[in-house]
Amino acid sequence: MPNSKNTELQIDNSYKSLSWSRVSTLSDCVDEAAEKWDHDALAFPSERITYPELSLLSDHFARGLIGLNVQRGSKVGVLLAQGIDYLALALGVMKIGAIAIPINPRFKAKELAHVIINSDMDTLMTTPKLMEIPDVNELLTSALPELADIKNSQLNFSDAPNLRQIIMNSPEASNSFISRKDFDNKAEDVSAEEVLTRRASVAVRDTAVIMYTSGTTASPKGAMLSHEGLCRVAQISAQTRFDLSESDRFWSALPLYHIGGFSFFFSCVSVGATYCHTSSFEPESAVVQLRNERCTIAVPGFETIWLPILNHPDFDASDIETLRLIFNVGVSERLVQMQEMTPKAIQIQGYGSTEACAFLSMGRPEESLESRTQTCGRPIPGVQVRIVSPETREPLPNGELGEIAYRGWSRFSGYYNDPEGTSAVIDNEGWFYSGDLGTLDEDGQLTFTSRLKDMLKVGGENVAAAEIEGYLITHPAVFLPQVVSAPDSRYTEVPAAFIQLEPGTSITEKELIDYCLGQIATFKVPRYIRFVDDWPMSGTKIKKYELRNQIANELAEAGITEAPKLRSQTRE
Repeated sequence: MPNSKNTELQIDNSYKSLSWSRVSTLSDCVDEAAEKWDHDALAFPSERITYPELSLLSDHFARGLIGLNVQRGSKVGVLLAQGIDYLALALGVMKIGAIAIPINPRFKAKELAHVIINSDMDTLMTTPKLMEIPDVNELLTSALPELADIKNSQLNFSDAPNLRQIIMNSPEASNSFISRKDFDNKAEDVSAEEVLTRRASVAVRDTAVIMYTSGTTASPKGAMLSHEGLCRVAQISAQTRFDLSESDRFWSALPLYHIGGFSFFFSCVSVGATYCHTSSFEPESAVVQLRNERCTIAVPGFETIWLPILNHPDFDASDIETLRLIFNVGVSERLVQMQEMTPKAIQIQGYGSTEACAFLSMGRPEESLESRTQTCGRPIPGVQVRIVSPETREPLPNGELGEIAYRGWSRFSGYYNDPEGTSAVIDNEGWFYSGDLGTLDEDGQLTFTSRLKDMLKVGGENVAAAEIEGYLITHPAVFLPQVVSAPDSRYTEVPAAFIQLEPGTSITEKELIDYCLGQIATFKVPRYIRFVDDWPMSGTKIKKYELRNQIANELAEAGITEAPKLRSQTRE
């Protein structure tokens, strides 16, 4: 656990820059911002809206939902294109005390059905097609087969008994759906006073959002996030990490259906900054947006987003000279590389999760390059973090590797409809056990190492996948490596590396293995190399469990039970 020295350093660096806590509901935050600022709240590539306009539009969605008899505590699914309507609808849902359920458009029918059923969803708003879903009606029918036989908008599903209406965000809709025109007509019949009455009943500890995990594991779980948690994380990151003001233009490509893209919007709201979002991410349009919007802060978050921008032929660092701060996470070697490519903008990183209402710790711009690239910074004020033994959950000394645990006002309240899953990760004292491995040094700096599932046990040796990935990217032909475990009869498991090469380069499996031999411990050297052109993705994250399954199935089909032996050597 952090000692008193840690606490003093944290106070010096974070607490003193923190203003008074102003806990509110999320919709109240937007309405208050609308009274203060009349400039753009949101800027997407093809649409934008001011703070007053956004407040009015969220009111309209709130009235339409009331007109459709959406009650306090009702669950409303959001499966829309990432744009103005997406956030305005979510705000309208929360404004009347209902709970927003952002849905990942990458989910397939089975995953979509799971979210609808598990969340007890009452209402769903969607659109005829999305970039990720060319035919939404077809996907819905695959997820809920009974939909094909329903001839009116009053739904009745045996598998999803709570789902009673689907709104199609289109002027016209089939008989199974409520059209946007009909929704708007319902809104006209509801007074502004009814919205105010409902808004006044919302408590800051009420669940605002159920955010389903991004799908890097096989079974998405719905994390219940409160207004207070989301609001305070947004405010504190704005004040103590980004130094945000109303003049800032904050760029992000993180999906709105993931916690990062959703939370950072409210960071902007807390100070009146403009949130510039890519909608569906395309490197070329992102380069244009960063330049034309004259963004001051960029939050790509992941190298899978930022590297395609930095390496795009239209990218010129001189075009983004307005950028003062960039937020990314990743292995230190890659973070240093990316910092060198944008020398005028300071790069920081952090550690977070859906269950923490976004970020639990972040670096600060005034810290050294070493600190900003090798650690995830100090925990945000007011949240307790400690490192524990994964086996016993007993606290470990500073510097020792263990599981990251935390508690405080930003911690989620549990997984919806999953009391067993919740009790497995939250103890009686309120500590959440994240399943992530890391260290906490004597200065209170948190360092994320890997997921527990990304730790390999090679013949009794603990090996972090991130450590191997950090070495692999030092080869000039390697663009993006992902290391997973492969089953092995001799060592239980061995490293297997999936590699995406830099454009125009080539390398063989043997050459890359030889590059590792003699430079990292032999038990860390990948025994299998597989080259890929793309990745199984869940939004911004690579689904490592699919890579693990892929290599395991491949070896099983080939009858391979033991990896080829390697010999240690020193490279000249």
